[in-house]
Amino acid sequence: MPAIEAWGMFFVASGEPLQRRSFAVPAPAAADVVVAVAGCGLCHTDLSFLSGAVKTRQALPLVLGHEISGTVVAAGEDFTELLGRQVVVPAVLPCGDCELCQAGRDNICQRQRMPGNDFNGGFASHLTVPARFLCPLPDELGDFPLTELSVVADAITTPYQSVLRSGLAAGELAVVVGVGGVGLYLVQHARNVGAHVVALDIDPARLEVAAAQGAELAIDSRSLDERELRKAIRAFAKEKGYPDTRWRVFETSGSAAGQRAAYSLLSFAGTLGVVGFTLDKIELRLSNIMAFDADVFGNWGCRPAHYPAVVADVLAGRIELHRNVRQFPLAEINAVIADAQAHRLDVRAVLVP
Repeated sequence: MPAIEAWGMFFVASGEPLQRRSFAVPAPAAADVVVAVAGCGLCHTDLSFLSGAVKTRQALPLVLGHEISGTVVAAGEDFTELLGRQVVVPAVLPCGDCELCQAGRDNICQRQRMPGNDFNGGFASHLTVPARFLCPLPDELGDFPLTELSVVADAITTPYQSVLRSGLAAGELAVVVGVGGVGLYLVQHARNVGAHVVALDIDPARLEVAAAQGAELAIDSRSLDERELRKAIRAFAKEKGYPDTRWRVFETSGSAAGQRAAYSLLSFAGTLGVVGFTLDKIELRLSNIMAFDADVFGNWGCRPAHYPAVVADVLAGRIELHRNVRQFPLAEINAVIADAQAHRLDVRAVLVP
């Protein structure tokens, strides 16, 4: 097949605007496909790359973007059945063969490839991607634009895996610290399990949205110390007939303050899931984990095997998506990035080529 003429917004150096460049997409190798991008979400990780706080694994210049949906327009000989299919590209693409993959921990495969980090990502008209773990979508998407489903690739699937890892069950208490792009969906997943959900944040607007989408209690934590937070949550748990033990706490703020607050809420036989990311360091008394006989886990992305269940929840309306995203032309990405960095975006931005 002839090369596809494509374009993308290239990250060339920290602090500099992304540059629009044209490039040619050659015929894909046997195990790859070419995806015409429908939409690509702007994630906090992208902002960390842009600021220089986190380095990309692929040298610059590089097209960022790892929350991608689109249509397969060319396929290598091993995956011709995907031609014409609408797909979500998982943010973590494992090798499928190493020890971790075989052990069911493929989300942390050490040979994984991440769009917009290991190779050119979704802030472009097209990208070439390994085909083995793509998530094909149903032919009928209802009233969901393919562009919006890009957010499935990280913001919705990552918290889904966190809820599974925690063992959260109906009637239990889930505390979500930080209800931004990832935390808001964790609230919804926990609600869908049947848990009593508490949302903590320092942004009243985010708390209002979280309350509308599944949180039974929304706490503005700006003026509360750790003791006051626990007291407020304990009173809520008592009201719901739930004990002061076995709390499932999820840290999704990606901030030092959020991590300290989440750790302070660890309870007897409780669970803490660290889902957000920050380079900041905090001081903790690790012996609390021993004394409480508690479980603490981290969460990196989501196994591709979980994507179909998440897509089904979205298409069935069990996950609210429409109100939580806004589409912008990809050509305007630099202005969108500036708004995101200044905290002027109240929804997930999806860039459309």
